[in-house]
Amino acid sequence: MLRPDYVISMRPEELLHPAPEGLYCPAGDFYIDPVRPVDRALITHGHADHARAGSNHVLATSQTLDIMRIRFGEHYARTSQIADYGKPLNIKGVTVTFYPAGHVLGSAQIAVEYQGTRIVASGDYKRVADKTCAPFEPVACDVFITEATFGLPVFRHPRPSDEITKLLQSLQLLPERSHIVGAYALGKAQRVISLLRQAGYDAPIYLHGALEKLCQYYQSQGVALGELRPATSETTHQKTDFAGSLIIAPPAAMADRWSRRFPDPVSCYASGWMRIHQRAKQSGIELPLILSDHCDWDELTDTITELSPSQVWVTHGREEALVRWCTLNSIAAKPLHLVGYEDEADI
Repeated sequence: MLRPDYVISMRPEELLHPAPEGLYCPAGDFYIDPVRPVDRALITHGHADHARAGSNHVLATSQTLDIMRIRFGEHYARTSQIADYGKPLNIKGVTVTFYPAGHVLGSAQIAVEYQGTRIVASGDYKRVADKTCAPFEPVACDVFITEATFGLPVFRHPRPSDEITKLLQSLQLLPERSHIVGAYALGKAQRVISLLRQAGYDAPIYLHGALEKLCQYYQSQGVALGELRPATSETTHQKTDFAGSLIIAPPAAMADRWSRRFPDPVSCYASGWMRIHQRAKQSGIELPLILSDHCDWDELTDTITELSPSQVWVTHGREEALVRWCTLNSIAAKPLHLVGYEDEADI
């Protein structure tokens, strides 16, 4: 059990509270993951619903800043500052410290401390092992702000290695067909590739063009992804040359004419939402892969139990169920009702 060793001397709502632009800290005059441009933005990670271009000053980990530069160009902010994991920074008397969140490369929780109160805004996070990013680090706090993307008891993710085994077995059983795996460009695509390599798959993996820059960046940061090739018509001489091949693409590309270049492709989708069979069926997914970069129900509740905060604030996701669980376990909790964050796609 983790507990802070100091006494609360101010109300948490005075330190951080929801505003139209995002989660706002009046004492430090900054926003965490603002949904529109602001003067000073602290960014938890590079997904587009948390990292937006246009703010004057941006503070984030070096990898998140690099990812924003890749996605938005050199002028994503007027100025930027690197936040190193575990190194406190002072913003107008407010201490902010970034800690690994285990979500994607460069992702962070942000601890905000002022006048004896510490709030940890976890952003998006997961607890399972992932070689493509630093693991989640539990941080003692008075208030823990948690996501609830998969905040229902029905969501219990299987072991990632078992899902990858399903994919490899399908490749072996259907050598005449290609397999297209729909995976989000930042984090999910690289994790799927990493898991395949860990399982012993050493053949070239083909990439949709939208994934190439981020995969190259992951490799530059020491993440082993093996041999990657562009999935273009120039790569091969005819359609059948892709038989037995594995292609990673953004989910939207799977229904696009782009996918027609491949021989009778098996449509796969790597997402925590593949736990819902009807969703997979409606999307025409032949091989659903339940792979999430978010916590499942047990990981959410186990994390709250481990941290034992005085309060839990729940945001972007299935807020009501997690708030109810906290109440039943004698933990003060409330939904934040922040708007502008994606809870439909498993990013």
